[in-house]
Amino acid sequence: MLSRTADHLFWMARYTERAENTARMLDANYQLALVPQSDEYVALGWRAMLSISELAGIYAAAHPSTTSRDVIAFMSSDRDNLSSIVSCLRAARENARAVRGSITTELWETLNTTWLDAQRMLADGVLERDPCEFFEWVKFRSHLSRGVQLGTMVRDEAFYFMRLGTFLERADNTARILDVKYEMLEQRGAAPAQPLVEPVVQPVAQPGVQPLMQSLDYYHWAAVLRSVSGFEVYRKVYRDVIMPERVAELLILCADWPRSLAASLDEVQQIIARVRNARSAHAEAMAVQLHSEVCAAPIGDLLRGSLHAWLNDFLARVNELGSCVSRDFLVPLAPEPVASESAALSQSQVQVSTQPHAA
Repeated sequence: MLSRTADHLFWMARYTERAENTARMLDANYQLALVPQSDEYVALGWRAMLSISELAGIYAAAHPSTTSRDVIAFMSSDRDNLSSIVSCLRAARENARAVRGSITTELWETLNTTWLDAQRMLADGVLERDPCEFFEWVKFRSHLSRGVQLGTMVRDEAFYFMRLGTFLERADNTARILDVKYEMLEQRGAAPAQPLVEPVVQPVAQPGVQPLMQSLDYYHWAAVLRSVSGFEVYRKVYRDVIMPERVAELLILCADWPRSLAASLDEVQQIIARVRNARSAHAEAMAVQLHSEVCAAPIGDLLRGSLHAWLNDFLARVNELGSCVSRDFLVPLAPEPVASESAALSQSQVQVSTQPHAA
């Protein structure tokens, strides 16, 4: 397969997955913002999300304050934000258009219709009326595109490069979703290790813990789980109250759950082994090593130290792996001069363009 074709397929899948995961992060923060709490705590959640997405500086340059409405618009419909949902859907569609001969008609129509309907929904004011409706729709369209891939594509190199893009992006975004909470805890200067009992069931706080803060922690961790479709999975696996250590363990180590870091990296290493070429030995070794280290991660030790720091290191290494994949299989990413915080984004965060794909 031509590297340019593989490049378009890889980024088409990454943008689709990124749009879904951005919707998941926004939905979790929006739901938490509805819980009675101080305005400062609500703003802290939005600032943490922008920080983890490496968009805080870009947002601050255009917005004087951090409000739910402004952040949702910035992350959903702002075409000047290259990582917004609408920008990702546009880029996915343009990459698909560039390789229509390598994908099925059903897949092209799914991505094209998603882009057209997204513009219509945003023009109709869905974000002002009901943001959750739009977030759920984005997640559904992403699920639909993956289902069409699985149901109509031949298992050839085109299929595997799409899957490679999906799981690299998923590993990156699952880590970011988990890291939002730990960014908030570090900013707040707290790290609760005690079980977080649902307030409706047991409203009395544990000794030494403020009742309101314990309640907010419960709702936040529940929102984190729901944002990755993991709330029911958590109940099934652990059959117990929500504990931060177990949430981290589920999102990082649960190999049987498709959104965990371990499961995503397992797919990545298998796919790279399938499409290997004469130059890809380094990328294959990196994928195997990163998967092995994640599977051996001692969650208890990480929580006693700084899971936030570990997740930041993981994100840097996933970005390095993505760059290695681009160098060995795709169109290499061109280095950009650092002029602002926006230039410090990971290369996977700045690949959206009005063109099918811009290096």
